[in-house]
Amino acid sequence: MAMAVALVLLVVGTILFHFLSPWWFTPIASNWKMMDDTVNITFVVTGIVFVAVNLFMAVAIFRYRHRQGQRAAYAPENKKLEWWLTVVTSLGVVAMLAPGLFVWAKFVTVPKEASVVEAVGQQWTWSYRFPGADGVMGTTDAKLITPDNPFGIDPKDPRGADDILISSPELHLPVNKPVKLLLRSKDVNHQWAVPQFRVKMNMVPGMVTYFWFTPTRTGQFDVLCEQLCGLAHFAMRGRVVVEEESAFKAWLSTQPTYASTAARPAGNAAAGQASYGLCAACHGSRAEGNRTLNAPKLSGQAGWYLARQLRYFKQGIRGSDSKDIYAKPMLPIAATLKDDTAIANVVTYIESLPDERPQATLAGDPARGKSLYTTCAGCHGAAGQGIWSTNAPRLANRDDWYLARQLQDFQQGIRGTHPQDFYGAQMVQMAKILPDDRAINDLLAYVHTF
Repeated sequence: MAMAVALVLLVVGTILFHFLSPWWFTPIASNWKMMDDTVNITFVVTGIVFVAVNLFMAVAIFRYRHRQGQRAAYAPENKKLEWWLTVVTSLGVVAMLAPGLFVWAKFVTVPKEASVVEAVGQQWTWSYRFPGADGVMGTTDAKLITPDNPFGIDPKDPRGADDILISSPELHLPVNKPVKLLLRSKDVNHQWAVPQFRVKMNMVPGMVTYFWFTPTRTGQFDVLCEQLCGLAHFAMRGRVVVEEESAFKAWLSTQPTYASTAARPAGNAAAGQASYGLCAACHGSRAEGNRTLNAPKLSGQAGWYLARQLRYFKQGIRGSDSKDIYAKPMLPIAATLKDDTAIANVVTYIESLPDERPQATLAGDPARGKSLYTTCAGCHGAAGQGIWSTNAPRLANRDDWYLARQLQDFQQGIRGTHPQDFYGAQMVQMAKILPDDRAINDLLAYVHTF
């Protein structure tokens, strides 16, 4: 009797939770309402089966419960019941699967007027490519991927010269315009998904997959990777900004082409030395750093990382928080570098300076820090050498006091909270694995052994 009552309460509670639950779909922002309709049909079919089966069991338990003096009757088969169950089950399966087949057929049938965008996934970020004026994208090859050619575009293919490259995880799209999204991965399986658009598709190395959708309302929407793509999978986030077509065109016109990026001259160390004069006042003549002035060591750091940080200072992405008092002096200094050429020059000069090993200033347990560093190694490398493909700077031969302060700033939200600091936002989440200052000191004591 108690079991029968429990089953009835389970059914009633489940139905109430389904209709009264605050957790439901995010408001739709695309043309794919059919996705919601298909899910709702599945809810109805499975809900009816769930209620029917559990209520049947409750009735059976109550009606055929053990009673003194009664003997159970054995019925080995019932052809009429089996036929009914076969027919009803088949209809239920068809009701669930058929709508999905119709949706899938439309999902991969792209309208002729749809524009084309390529999304590229890698551990743990996104980048995008638009065709240029010729409307055709150039060919790519994974073997051609380098820090200077992160999309792997074939320089021998003239169709790729005007391709528009978006190195940021933020994609802009015009509202009410269909778009075909081509998907490829540089390393492992990823999945591009935006819950509000009701779209997702796997990104498989060596393949190009695709789907299409039409954004139907303006706003900003998170891009998620919904494949377990590695250690920092949870931090692989991006953003889609849906805006009016005029705003979209204005944004797109400011993005570089493959030809313009490939034509950038290499940095000039001699010109960079003159620009470095301001930097030397704090960071030292050999970029060895000066703790008294809160200026970290720059020599030995990867040039791509130094260039990105200088651009972040110029754009206000870094140093914008009022509590980031040590970054504030960098804002006017970075502003003296008028363009990317000036940044490239000063970075090239810094790269020419000797990489001297700094003294340890923190007391910690390197043995305990080794286990903590396991998570960091996924991005920064087993020896803290830094990996450009994961956007992780070098940690070896860095000032431990500076690294400690950056970890604390990430933990406190002083750094990494600007909307455009996607890589800093990842570190905000990763730094939380260090529970206290002792853990930070132990970790950096191990890093200092590299």
